[in-house]
Amino acid sequence: MEEQEKKKEINRRDFLKIVGISAATTTVALAGCAPKNNPVTGDLAAQGEIPTDKMTYRTNPKTGEKVSILGYGCMRWPTLPAPDGNGNVINQEEVNRLIDYAIEHGVNYFDTSPVYVQGWSEKSTGIALKRHPREKFLIATKLSNFSNYTRENSMAMYRKSFEDLQVDTIDYYLLHSIGNGGIETFRQRYIENGMIDFLMKEREAGRIRNLGFSFHGTVDVFDEVLAMHESVHWDFVQIQLNYVDWKHASGRNVNADYLYGELEKRNIPAIIMEPLLGGRLSKVPDHIATRLKQRKMGSSVASWAFRFAGSCPGVLTVLSGMTYMEHLQDNLRTYSPLELLTDEEKNFLEETAQLMLRYPTIPCNDCKYCMPCPYGLDIPAILLHYNKCINEGNVSTSSRDENYRQARRAFLVGYDRSVPRLRQASHCIGCNQCVPHCPQSIDIPKELRRIDRYVEDLKRGRTF
Repeated sequence: MEEQEKKKEINRRDFLKIVGISAATTTVALAGCAPKNNPVTGDLAAQGEIPTDKMTYRTNPKTGEKVSILGYGCMRWPTLPAPDGNGNVINQEEVNRLIDYAIEHGVNYFDTSPVYVQGWSEKSTGIALKRHPREKFLIATKLSNFSNYTRENSMAMYRKSFEDLQVDTIDYYLLHSIGNGGIETFRQRYIENGMIDFLMKEREAGRIRNLGFSFHGTVDVFDEVLAMHESVHWDFVQIQLNYVDWKHASGRNVNADYLYGELEKRNIPAIIMEPLLGGRLSKVPDHIATRLKQRKMGSSVASWAFRFAGSCPGVLTVLSGMTYMEHLQDNLRTYSPLELLTDEEKNFLEETAQLMLRYPTIPCNDCKYCMPCPYGLDIPAILLHYNKCINEGNVSTSSRDENYRQARRAFLVGYDRSVPRLRQASHCIGCNQCVPHCPQSIDIPKELRRIDRYVEDLKRGRTF
C-alpha cells in the first residue's frame, strides 16, 4: 500500500520545475513579520488529541450532501525558496501532508482560484487531491477574470480549472469577488459576455454542481446581484463574516449581519471567508488576548472567531487559509465538534470587537490581490508588519513615550527582517495600480507613504 501511494506522488524535483512562482511572491507568516525560522507565532491551541471522527458537518439543502464546517482555503499554500534562487515555489510535499491530514480528520471542502499563489494554487491543490478518492472531497474554484473580461479569456480560464484540478465536475463554482468596480464591472465580467448564461447551462449539464458568487463591495451591488436569484437560482454565496465585521465592517464592505440576513431570508447557504480578518483576530493586542483566554481557559484566541462564524445556522462552511500544520490542528480542535456560542458569549465578542476598533490597524487581509507590484514592493508584508507592531504596542505616537526606544528598535529591526529593503514602502511611486484590486478599499499608496514617513522619523530619531 505504501509503495502504491509513493507512486501516486509527483516527484518533488519535477514539480519544482513546473510550479514556479515569481519573485513577487514571498512567504509571509500570518503574523506579518515573524522570523522565517519560526513562522508560527503567538497563541495557537490547547494541546490534546484531535479526534478523527468528530468533525461538525452542515447539510447542503440542494444536494443533501454533508459539508465539513471547516473548509480549507487554498490561497496561502506554503512555499520554499526556488532552487535557482529566484523567488519561491510551492512546497508540494507540505501541501500533500496538510491535505492528507485535513481529509483524515474530516475536512472535505477545498476552495481555490486560478489567481491564488500567483496562479499555481489550482495545480498544486489538484495534485494533492488526486491522490484521494473523488468522493472524499468537494472542490470549489472561481471565474477570476479580473482584468480580461472577454468571453474567450473567461472560457479559457474556466476550462483550465478542470485541467489543473484534474476533475470532471466542479462542486462549487463562484463568480469571483463581485462588487469590485461596481455593478458595471459585474455586468461586463459576467452578463455582457454571456458567461452567466453559459455557467447556468454548465450547471444544468452537471459539470458545475453548485453555482454562486463571492462578494466584496457596496450594498447596492450585493442587492442587485442577489436579486438575480429569481432567474439564476444562486446555490450559495460567499461573504466576509467575523465578529468585527458583523456590525463594524470597514471601507466599502457591508456589515456581515446584513449580508447573512439577506441570504437567510432566501434560504441560500453562506460560505464564510475571512473569519480571522486576514489573521488579525488571531494576533490581537495582548490585553484582548488575555481577555479571551480568561473567558475560556485552554482555548486559542483564534477559536473564538471560528466559533462565531460557525454558530450561524445558515453557514455551510467556514474557510481558513491554513499555511501551517499548527493552524490546521487548532481549527480542527475548534470544529471537532463545534461548540455553538451562547447569547452571552456573542455579547462578549461584540464588546471585544468594540475594543479592537480602538486600535488603528490597516484592514489588510493578506489576500495579495494587490500583488505583484510593478515596482517590486511587498505590499502585504509592509502592511502586516505595521499592524503587528500596533497590536504589540510597538508603534509610538511620540518619541517621549516611555517605551519609545524599545518600540523603535522592534519596529525597525522587524521591518528589515520582514521586508527586504528594495521591497519596502520607500520605493512606492504612487502609481495606484494596486488600489482597484483591494477588496478592503485601502488607499494603499497613502498608507505606504504614511508608513515610510514613520520609518524615516524613527531612523532619524525625530520628535513627533
